[in-house]
This record gives sequence, structure tokens and C-alpha cells, in this order.
Amino acid sequence: MNAVQLPLEGMPRRLYSCTPSRLNAWLDCRRRYRFTYLDRPAPSKGPAWAHNSVGASVHNALAGWWREPYERRTPLTAAILLTNGWITEGFRDAEQSGRWLERARDLVSGYVATLDPADDPVGVERTVATRTKVIAVSGRIDRLDRRGDELVVVDYKTGRRPLTQDDARSSLALAVYAVAASTMMRTPCRTVELHHLPTGEIVEWRHTEESLARHLGRAEDLATEAAAADERYREAVAAPPSRGRASGAATTRPVTAPGGDRAAGGRSATAPGGAAAGGGRSATTPGGAAAEGGRSWGAVGGEWPSAPVERPSVGPAAVPAEIDELFAPNPGSICSWCDFRRHCPEGQAAAPERRPWDALAE
Repeated sequence: MNAVQLPLEGMPRRLYSCTPSRLNAWLDCRRRYRFTYLDRPAPSKGPAWAHNSVGASVHNALAGWWREPYERRTPLTAAILLTNGWITEGFRDAEQSGRWLERARDLVSGYVATLDPADDPVGVERTVATRTKVIAVSGRIDRLDRRGDELVVVDYKTGRRPLTQDDARSSLALAVYAVAASTMMRTPCRTVELHHLPTGEIVEWRHTEESLARHLGRAEDLATEAAAADERYREAVAAPPSRGRASGAATTRPVTAPGGDRAAGGRSATAPGGAAAGGGRSATTPGGAAAEGGRSWGAVGGEWPSAPVERPSVGPAAVPAEIDELFAPNPGSICSWCDFRRHCPEGQAAAPERRPWDALAE
């Protein structure tokens, strides 16, 4: 007879492993959360967004600039890095991509002209992590500076929306990064900064130990809810079928919207004013096409198509009604910018569809 291993009383629960992007996805729209983190294979996304291509290209160039030898840290080098790494996905055509390439070149060269090339950051695109009794949270910081005896979290923003001090104060991601950086470096880190490249404005917020603790407590609360939902999903949904599944198994679709955070594993698609929020820089590669099924705008093989490139589509996983209800959508204006819009009737009804380049400040 096989022995049944029973859970021991008082055993600690498994830590919920997450990024701030995952927590924000749960907070913003549970359907988007499910499509992004639970359904496997993940449902097909829509076409890449041009404003995300701009943001990812700028972030990559700035990260590369700090990795150059001191004597090469010039505005010209920043412009060259931007040009060599330009991501073309999401633009209407080559002419529009070229215009924005020029703008982005001016953006990065103008910004680095304000920096001291000898003032090496503590980290660039630095992954930091921390844990509590509830969560193991990690994320990647654009730049981590040392100012005197303290560390400062720096986050680049390229969206057209002007920023306010409240954006820095209320950011769960920036607060978590500050806590994680302080823990890993054993150095106080309470100040977070948003550097808005289009205006040159720097928005700063200095946290207290209490405000950082509140943000961390909020992260734990979100994680507790999400972890319970994850468990119910795993119990109710059978092992995922193969990738050959026909499209349209169900209809639903998630979002990344204005002011969105970074997502795990890649810079997430965000809507106007948002910064790509946790992981690598972009879901697209220079000159590459969208990774999943659906339409793709941009240069493919060096040629610009006159119409979107259609790709095989993967639909959401078939789930019981109670699971669909547990991961209900949160329809609103943000749905215009949702990567999973095609799969979500509620999102389609809540907001009009946007073209991939509509968030650009033309």
C-alpha cells in the first residue's frame, strides 16, 4: 500500500514568485492576467505597438551607452546605438519609422548630454529581488545610482503624457525596486525618480520606511489573491493541449495600458504614457515580427508590407465557467490598447480598436 503524505501543520506556504508587472496585471484586469501568465499556450497577441518600439529602442540605447568605455560616452555614440538598434515594429510605413528614428536620436543624444559620463551607475538594467513571508519578487531597474550614502532608482519614460509627482509616489514597481535594491546592496534606497525624456523633466519621490512598507504590504495582498486564483485555475484546468490547437477556442483578450508597468520576460506592450513595465526590453526584435499569431505591422525581411501580415492565431484555453468568472475582465478605455483584445468581447464593446501607431504624438 502506498503511503499518503499529508501536509504538516504549521508548514509555511510556498512563496508567490512574481514581478511588479504580474501584480499590476492582476490588479488591472484578471482576464489579461490569466492570458499572460496561466493559459498555455498563451493566446495570440495583436500587432506590436509603435510607441513601444520607440520606448524599447530608447531604453536599449541608454543601457548600451553606459556600457561603452568612458571616452565613447558621447551624444554621438548614443545616437549611433539608437540607430543600430532601432525597432521597426508597429509603424505605418518606412517613412513614419524614419521620422520617429530621427526624433528618438535627438531624444537620447539630448538626454545623455545632461549626464556626467564619469558618474558610473551602480547598475544598468540591473535585476533586483527580495522576499517576504508571502512573496519572492524581482524586477529589472533601468538605472541604479549612488547619491552620497544612498541609492536612487531611476526609471526612463518616453510616453507623451507629462508626469506628476504622484506617478513616482504611487508606483508599486518603483517602491519594490527600492526595497529590493536596499536589501541586495545593504545600502539605504528610498528615492525613486522618473526621467521623462521628451520634456527633460525629472520627477522625484522620497519614500519613508513606512511608505515602502505600505507598498510591500499591498504587493503581498495582491499576491495572496493571485496565488489563490492560480491554484483554483490549476485544479480546474486540465493539462494544456498541444500548440496545434485551433484558434478561437474561446473569446477573450488582455491589455497593457496608459501608464502600464513592465512585464516579466520582456518589456510589455503598454499604452500611451505608459512605460514598459519588468524583464527584457521588448516583445519584438529589430526588424522582427510579432512573436505570436495575428497581425504584424513593420519591416519584415527588409520590406514594408502594404497591409498587416496575418499569422496563425491561438485562442484562449477552454476553462470551466467558474474559472472564467474568477478571471473576469475589467473593461474600460484601457481595452483599446489591449494585446489580447481580439479574444475579449467585453473589451471590444468597451473601447474602440486602435491602430498600432495611434499612440505616437504625431
